[in-house]
Amino acid sequence: MGLTSKKVLLLAVMFAVLLFVGTVWVWPRLSRRNWRAVSGRVGLLFGTQLALFLSVGLAANQSFGFYASWADLFGQEKAQGVVVNHTASGASGGPLQVIDTAHVVGAGGPKPQAGGQIQKVDIVGRTTNIATPAYVYLPPEYFQPQYRTRTFPAAVVLTGYPGTAQALVDKLHYPSTAQGLAKSGRMQPMILVMLRPTVAPPRDTECVDIPGGPKTETFFAKDLPDAVLAHYRVGKKPGSWGIIGDSTGGYCALKLAMHHPGVYAAAAGLSPYYKAPTDPTTGDLFHGDKGLRNRASLWWCLKHLPGPDTSLLVTSSKIGESNYKSTLKFIEGVQATNRTRISSIILDSGGHNFNTWRREIPATLQWISGRLSEG
Repeated sequence: MGLTSKKVLLLAVMFAVLLFVGTVWVWPRLSRRNWRAVSGRVGLLFGTQLALFLSVGLAANQSFGFYASWADLFGQEKAQGVVVNHTASGASGGPLQVIDTAHVVGAGGPKPQAGGQIQKVDIVGRTTNIATPAYVYLPPEYFQPQYRTRTFPAAVVLTGYPGTAQALVDKLHYPSTAQGLAKSGRMQPMILVMLRPTVAPPRDTECVDIPGGPKTETFFAKDLPDAVLAHYRVGKKPGSWGIIGDSTGGYCALKLAMHHPGVYAAAAGLSPYYKAPTDPTTGDLFHGDKGLRNRASLWWCLKHLPGPDTSLLVTSSKIGESNYKSTLKFIEGVQATNRTRISSIILDSGGHNFNTWRREIPATLQWISGRLSEG
């Protein structure tokens, strides 16, 4: 059974309940002061606490999508080394291959021209050789005859770390939200390309071109747009592309738009931070290269580089988010530039979690839609 299986969670909860009941039941028999009784009490308490911890951990993972599988949890995920080439005809093709398709739940039925379609894809970067899975949402208009020659704006959507791309579909509801907003006329039909910023799991690359390691920034700035453009009817002009992310993905989104305004005309960071951390999950990102370290800091970019011609959106909350003060400071820093435009969503309260981001995503999609063209 998989890590995210409801059966696993149910079994863990039942096991915790049984241990608790068993502890209460046999406790009187272990009330003596000999070593066997003491060991029994310690074992029951430890087992009950461990079972409760596992139940809470599994429930949290189901809610927030931290890990997709047991291999992912234990750092054994090797997905970046696997490329599966499939096309409708069974032959190999370009850098993007469609693996499976699904309809958008609650968005008009199984016909793609009515409710859109979600495609599970494999993408391999032609310059970076980075391979990663992703999900692509295609709006209903993409399949309708009257739009067969139309190109669509696209937004890359990134999770946090570790995160799962599936959570963007099932937990944060990007496709169904986009479909609903477009249907009501509050945003234009857009293509969404949803994936993890962690393209070399389990390492957290922070969207950096690591010396001697994964060229993650190059993948998102060049290989990913090229792969999508080669496969879908996406606008080719710079104004046709945007990028959204939460937490680590939010930092990546802002950085990519600031470093590559010719690629991404707009970027939204939901609960972002503004400087790449160095910790056990990242390893040595910069290998002593001070210039690379500086470039990965959005603070340094604001102070030392010309303001890029792009639009940025940042979000935070007055109570519950640790980035509130730094977000206000970042807004002030962007306002001091000449060409960069800044917007914000500031909630009164909201933690660093899916519930908060679900409250921000509709407005974020409307915002980015208004800044992208069909091209």
